[in-house]
Amino acid sequence: MPVRAILLLNSSPISRDTKYHCKLTVLRRRFNTSPEILRAPESTRIRESRCFSSDPTRISPKFIVPNAFQAGGFAEMVFQDVGATALVLAGSFALVSAFESLTQRNIIQQSLSRKLVHVLSGLLFMASWALFSTSTEARYFASLVPFTNCLRLLINGMSLATDERLLKSVSREGKPEELLRGPLYYVLMLIFCAIIFWRESPVGVISLAMMCGGDGVADIIGRRFGFVKLPYNQKKSWAGSISMFAFGFLISFGMLYYFSALGYYELNWTETAQRVALVSLVATAVESLPMGEVIDDNISVPLSSMITAYMTFGF
Repeated sequence: MPVRAILLLNSSPISRDTKYHCKLTVLRRRFNTSPEILRAPESTRIRESRCFSSDPTRISPKFIVPNAFQAGGFAEMVFQDVGATALVLAGSFALVSAFESLTQRNIIQQSLSRKLVHVLSGLLFMASWALFSTSTEARYFASLVPFTNCLRLLINGMSLATDERLLKSVSREGKPEELLRGPLYYVLMLIFCAIIFWRESPVGVISLAMMCGGDGVADIIGRRFGFVKLPYNQKKSWAGSISMFAFGFLISFGMLYYFSALGYYELNWTETAQRVALVSLVATAVESLPMGEVIDDNISVPLSSMITAYMTFGF
């Protein structure tokens, strides 16, 4: 009987410095003859090379190159990212449509609807990052969701189309030009943090948490309980600023724990709590300043959070 050999290869990525090992299992019968390779079917499309040199007693270090496996893995990741993008985009439209319907039926006030969309859409978008693959292109697929909403805001904001339900749910006074300010800055910041920081850095997570959670809740609480105004800004209240610091801290810390539990990074939680508290304090102070006419909160809050978080976390 001939000698038959099967080459066992680990298809996981290997660094250049790692020594390659060819594990060869030889099944010998009673009578030994010249060795030969047990070839895989052509349908597998695996490029194979002989493990034996011209000398039948010597094994040469040649390997099967798993091009088909690598291509298959890439295709699976693209399929996962496309599916996640479609799912998140559908969820985004469903969320906005739900609040549009509630506002149109006068079940909730327009101002409350706008802020609830502000809080939930960004946080749910950030939480959905876990649905995407580990490929480098995943962040760009995820960014298609806020990019689609960005186009929607531009089309309606420039009056190229009119969507009354959209205007009522995300604008203050129902004017189309409002869509080109706060709401547009909001989705642009989502795109920026997704592409630049993604889920690999606490900086983007904290910046979006402060913009969506901290600033969003501050406006809701401030409108309801903001009777005592800040001495240097009569448009802001102590209740709003305190709630921004508290909820900004809690939501940021919670999102960091969420991504840490999924294994994207490891953090020292005592130091992390101190750093997040500092970011929340800086963002709250910036939001309270009387410069709303100069720069929108959807720019100043995430930008100040981004700078402070980058200085404290370093990545």
